[in-house]
Amino acid sequence: MAIYAIGDVQGCYPELQRLLERLRFDPSSDRLWFCGDLVNRGGESLEVLRLIHGLREHSVVTLGNHDLSLLAIAVREPEARARTNPDLRRVLEAEDSATLVDWLRSQSMLHHDTDLGFTLVHAGLAPSWTLKQALHIANEVERTLRGPAHRGLLQRMFGNRPARWSSKLHGQDRLRAAINIFTRMRYCDANGRIDFDAKGAPGSQRAGLYPWFEVPGLKSRDTRIVCGHWSALGRFAGLGIYAIDTGCVWGGKLTALRLDGEEPQFITVNAEPHRKRT
Repeated sequence: MAIYAIGDVQGCYPELQRLLERLRFDPSSDRLWFCGDLVNRGGESLEVLRLIHGLREHSVVTLGNHDLSLLAIAVREPEARARTNPDLRRVLEAEDSATLVDWLRSQSMLHHDTDLGFTLVHAGLAPSWTLKQALHIANEVERTLRGPAHRGLLQRMFGNRPARWSSKLHGQDRLRAAINIFTRMRYCDANGRIDFDAKGAPGSQRAGLYPWFEVPGLKSRDTRIVCGHWSALGRFAGLGIYAIDTGCVWGGKLTALRLDGEEPQFITVNAEPHRKRT
């Protein structure tokens, strides 16, 4: 049995197929962890969702910001849905759209495996959170997404405020702050306030900002964290963090990380030649 975490697919279906072939993925014994952003930009989001939905009994998925955007678009009026980009519109107009969207909405914000000692998330964890707190807060968001109040959350989750977590937050502000941390965070200041504009590689940020996993006073967590979201960071292993968004949709690579061995092992495939290079 092998367990692989896979970075941001973003609708890059041929690369996902080639990666699974390279892994010699066997659904009868192996398991896949997807760190979010399954859809958008790559052109084959529908095929990616169908493939992963078909492997749902053998996979774990944490939601990314692009996945949540698709869910938000799905609850808008038809004329608003029609204005989205062609890649996502193909998902929303497919005959199995309701099945795929409902399944996606039921996925996790955070996944932790005690036996493996790994935690999966799309972007990161607030510097002030312990693992126990993060799991509790993720569960709050998941319950809302899966419940009757999901439309309200999806309609009001966009926005950069509040940019810093506080236990005093409640209602939509609390859920929005949690979603931004789990799915959009890259840099924070020393107080844990997210800077949503800084997106470059470490070293390019303005003074006073830190990668979220290097903020002074970061809470100690007895786990290794696998994340994506940050293509400019690229492949990274250090400080208990394994970053696996290697920019496939931008002409980079699609990366898997084997989690069940003595040491985590990176496996990659190159992007298709037509992908935009940055």
